[in-house]
Order: sequence, then C-alpha cells, then structure tokens
Amino acid sequence: MLPAHKKIQQPNAASKKVMVSFVVRDEHEPKHRAGINSLQYDAAMDRLFSAGRDSIIRTWNCKKLNDPYIQSLEHHTDWVNDIVLCCGGKNLISASSDTTVKVWNAHKGFCMSTLRTHKDYVRALAYARDQERVASAGLDKAIFLWDINTLTALTASNNTVTTSSLVGSKNSIYSLAMNPSGTIVVGGSTEKVLRVWDPRSCQKLMKLIGHSDNVKSLLVNRDGTSCLSGSSDGTIKMWSLGQQQCILTIREHKEGVWALAANENFDFVISSGRDHRIYITNLKTINTKLVTEVQNPVLKICPNPNFSGIWVATDESTINYYDLNEDSDTMELTDGDCNNETIVPPKMTIEGAPAIKKYHILNDKRHILTQDSQGNVCLYDVLQIKKLEDYGQIDFDEMVKEKFKLTYVPNWFNVDLKTGFLTIHLGQEETDCLCAWVNGKEIGLTTPPDQKVNYGSVLLGALLKHWRYTVMEDEKEEISKEGNSSNPPSLSNGVIQVPQHTPVIFTEVGNRTLYRVAVHDCGGPTETHILNETVPEWVREVLILKKTSKFIKISFYLLPLTEVSTKTPKRERLVANDFVQVQKIIEHVSEKLTGAECANTACPSTASNSEKTNTSLPETQTLLLDLIDILCNDQVLDPNMELRTVRYHIWKSSSDLTLHYRVNKNV
Repeated sequence: MLPAHKKIQQPNAASKKVMVSFVVRDEHEPKHRAGINSLQYDAAMDRLFSAGRDSIIRTWNCKKLNDPYIQSLEHHTDWVNDIVLCCGGKNLISASSDTTVKVWNAHKGFCMSTLRTHKDYVRALAYARDQERVASAGLDKAIFLWDINTLTALTASNNTVTTSSLVGSKNSIYSLAMNPSGTIVVGGSTEKVLRVWDPRSCQKLMKLIGHSDNVKSLLVNRDGTSCLSGSSDGTIKMWSLGQQQCILTIREHKEGVWALAANENFDFVISSGRDHRIYITNLKTINTKLVTEVQNPVLKICPNPNFSGIWVATDESTINYYDLNEDSDTMELTDGDCNNETIVPPKMTIEGAPAIKKYHILNDKRHILTQDSQGNVCLYDVLQIKKLEDYGQIDFDEMVKEKFKLTYVPNWFNVDLKTGFLTIHLGQEETDCLCAWVNGKEIGLTTPPDQKVNYGSVLLGALLKHWRYTVMEDEKEEISKEGNSSNPPSLSNGVIQVPQHTPVIFTEVGNRTLYRVAVHDCGGPTETHILNETVPEWVREVLILKKTSKFIKISFYLLPLTEVSTKTPKRERLVANDFVQVQKIIEHVSEKLTGAECANTACPSTASNSEKTNTSLPETQTLLLDLIDILCNDQVLDPNMELRTVRYHIWKSSSDLTLHYRVNKNV
C-alpha cells in the first residue's frame, strides 16, 4: 500500500526546523488510548467509526460487541477531531490537529489521499449529502469546500486539489454544520456568534448573536430553515434562519453543551457536554428528560437512525451505548421528566485502554517511568522503544525515589503524552539530541569497553536503518574526503534493534506533519523517494556523513585538600570531557605526584573517546584508588562517577567546578 503523505513544498521549508518523532506502542492497538472526539454510525453495515485523540480511527462491529474491533485507520499524527461518512458509507473524511484532512476507503481501511490546505488544527467537518460536498474548518479561521467525487479520485502520488469554494472567518472555528443542500453554519471562538454562508456565492448571509461563550456544536435541519447550537455558556438555542433570530433557549445544562443530535425535522434534540448529563428535549412541547449521567464530559453523541439508542463518546477511551427505551419519533415527554435522577447503565460498551497521564525521565536519560489513567506504573526504554516492566497499581512517587540513581546525562529528547502514548521528539530547538555521550557498555557494546557512543545518533540509525538513501552531490564530496565515496556508510548501527512497527514522524516545529512512516516500510521505493525529500539536513549529516556533536567540555580546578590559603596559590585550570570518570582524575593526580610531565593543561586520558588505554594491572589500579581521594564540597567521590554528575548533583553551581585531592598515607 502506498503512503498517503507527500512532502510539503514550500519556498521557505529549508529554513524551518524539522524534528523526528516516534511513538512507543504495541504493534496492534485494538483499543483507544485516550478520549474520543467524534463518532459515525454506518447503518447499512451496522458499523461504528470512532475518531481518537490517540490519532487513530477505529472501526467496530456493532453486531459482535463481545469482540467488536474490526480495523484501525492510521495515518494521522495528532488528535482526530472529526469524521464524516459519505458516498453511502463507502468513504470516510477525517480532520486532525496535525493540520490535515484525509480521505479513507471506509470498508478496506486505507488512506486514499491527504489534503494539506489548512495551516492550523482542523477542528470540524460538515457534510452536504445531496451535493456530496464536505466543508472543513479550524483554528486557521478558514473554511474549505471539497467535492467528494474529486477527493475519492485522488491517489497518494497525486493528492493536490484546489477547493471549489473558499470562505473566511474572523475567528478560529470550533463547530460547523451543513444541511443536505449545502447551507453552511459556522460557530466562532471569540465573537460567540454564528455565521451563515451561501455555498454557491461563498458570501455571508447573516450573523446570529445570542450566546455568551464559544459555540461548540451545531445542527441544521434538512430544509435549511432552522439551526440548533450548543454553547459553553450552558445553553442550547434554536434559530430561525429566515427570521435571523433566536426563537428558543433551553437552559437545562449546568455547564457547557458540547454535543448535539437531532432528527432532520428538529422534533427533538439530544444534548450533553461538560456536566456529564445527557438530556433529550421535545422541541414542540419544550419538555426535557434526563436520559442518564455518565462519568466523564461528553464529546460526541451518535444516534441510531431511528433514535432508539445513542452511542456516547467522552474524554475517556471507552464508548457506551444507551437505550432510549422508546421510539423518539413519537415520544411525548411530560413535565417533571427533567427531574428524573435515575442513572441508567449503558446497554453495551466498547472498552478502551488506559492512556499515559504522567511520566518521569530517570537520570540516565534512557528510561522513563509512566503512570496511566488507571494508576498502572510502567518502565520504558527509550533506546529500544519498548516497555520493560509493568509494576501495576503502585505509588508512582515512591517508584521514582526507588529508581533514583546518582548520575547525570544531558537531556537529548522531549516527551509528549498528548495522544495517550509515549511520543519521543528528537531535534527540537530547546534540546540537542546529539549531546548525550555514554560508554558503549550502556547499550551492550563489549569491545572496546570504553568506546563512547551517542544516544541520538545510535537511535536515529536504528529508526532509519532500512532507508535506501540517495547521496547528494555535496555529500559525495564530504564522503570522498574520508575515502568512502565508492562505499557510502551504512545506516545500521548493528548494536540496537527497535520494533519494526514503530511509527516515525517528521514534523516542522510548530506541529505541521511532513511525513509518517513505519520503520519496516522505510526501504520501499515510494517511501525512499519521500524520505530523500523529507529527512532534514541535520539527520543526513548524522547518518550519512557520520557527523555528531563535539564532546561537551567541563573546566575545573584541582587543588590539594591541605592547602592553606595564606596567599592565593596558583590554581591550575584543567579541561576534560564531561563523561570522564573520577578515576581518571585520580590517575592524573598520581602522575603529578610522581613527577610525570604535565605541561599540558588538558587532563590526561580525556582528549578523545578512548585513545589512552590503561596498562596498569588491576591490583595496582585498586591500590591507587585506595591511596588517593577526590573530593567535591567535602564529599569523597566515587571513582566511577562522571564529571558531569559531580557538577550537577554535588557541585550544583554554574561556576567552574573545584575538586580537591588528598593522599591517604595509612594505605
């Protein structure tokens, strides 16, 4: 299957910072991991589609709720905010916070094309069934109209389309509605108004004023004469589009109304939102009935075609179905029904999985402790991109204390929990992913034991090991200087293996996704071509030219502990790589005390990775470590401790590190 992404061609693309991200997850994720923003029900197939904040759209078999999962639709990289079924259920359109709109084959579950017209989060979609048109809108204040027949004819290699119509808004758009003939109603975020547009002329017809907060949900009746709006101000309003005024206000909800559902004739409306309560209101008699109260704020309501029941999505990962107990087309609500406090349990449930809500990066900057929404604590390995331990429901803070280790490694990645998974970002402006150098033994190297490896470089090589990259002309010159022009270096590091299903995401800093691809797909011809265009220059330098950041240096003073400051002594300022261990300082002191030449102010044995080997016998080393102590702030340092750990955990100052040494004469 060909990928549905293409590189964004922009004149200033080269000037934008591109980061590389990956998601730590299982190969198969049959359950949502976070809240669900939208639902669509296919009555012909008896299937439910759900749009997750975990970036995944899932399809469920409503006839087989003991095992409802059918498939996952995966190409988005951020929240899926809205979905609509079109073409009689054959196709699905989705809108996401990754700024894209995608077109899917709903039955086979693959992405047909990706539309990149929006410049910010796409929050809402609306569908005009009679015209087969879809409108999309979001935080970029733009509304785009798409012809469905054109969209479904697009392919992954030709997915550029010009919108048939374009209208603008003065505000970020949170809600959108169209009737079957195409009348558009828009809910803005700051003016708290509704705007109505004519899709033929793309002109604003009217502005409806009445809400005192954001309009979060909109419905238009079939003939386009009336509109229902739900707002964060806690009210539902019915508007006459002909009279251009509000004709009814419903005030049952105590907090924001985020979800509405109604039949096409507007005989009744089902509503819910932040107050967890689901009401049904007869719009003819203005009587309201409390259906039930759920545990979380409701984000979406999706009724059956005959309104005999409703599917309910919340900010948690589980989807519930509630039976309305009677045919809503003929229901008669009586006064007092709104006081019904009965909590009706769901008739059916599609279970979700817990989302990661909290994390703590351990001091080794490789392992992460997490806690999910059910209180389960787990340990993850960033370098191997997998879960190591599942500790169950234990005290998170106590486990953080238990896992504490007196060490320090520079921050080389950022963590994001927005989708409910661990997402790791490399190459953000505030974090240098190539700054963390460690001993090779930390990643399993046995020979040579003191070889230094770079966490970021090793991980990038593992993520893109299958990429059959094209060497550019300027890169050929660089490689030629090293004598490797006929045999470019391999991207495979041969040291670590990462799960081949891991999604790798290239994103412009600012959240505009360029490309998403699984590790095992990076070697495909189409993927290779797109990667050659998308992989940022800094990654090419690391993987192809084998360039990495220079070692971080630490300057420090080394003084005898017994020195009396009757006059200011000459202080020798030394410089060493930040990962040098205290035992190297002890060796330096030994050489100095035995009269070895030390004219160079750089600390011996630290000029490069491992160019100096220790020829001393193990028993001589042990004696030397017992003979000489190195102290910082009056604390004797462990010989295996690194200088960066000393400075961060013991010295705790931005000034030059000061160390003292003493000789134990009793040894």
